[in-house]
Amino acid sequence: MAKADRLERLDIRRAELEEEYRAALIAALRVTAAGRWGLFDHQQDRSARAKTAPVLAQLDELAQEIDAMRDTLGLEPFDLHPAFLAARGKPAADAVGEPKQAKAWLERMGADAD
Repeated sequence: MAKADRLERLDIRRAELEEEYRAALIAALRVTAAGRWGLFDHQQDRSARAKTAPVLAQLDELAQEIDAMRDTLGLEPFDLHPAFLAARGKPAADAVGEPKQAKAWLERMGADAD
């Protein structure tokens, strides 16, 4: 019974961390949608990277904790973080700018841009 309780508490904490990750990502996307470049690293600018580094570090830390919990619980890995990381980096020549990309992500996540 103790193991089941421990696993239940771990699953509740996992869900809380996933919501915290989602909220942090949405907050960062809203800033980007408002016109601040750097979250998706399209321009690969040092200054923009420095400004977004704390946000990315927080997201990475949360994702690692979530994945460790999911592994313990026998769940599939957390897919939102790898999808976000895959969207970062030098874009194709015909790609939209970061603000439009952030708005598309917000829409995909069911969140408003403001």
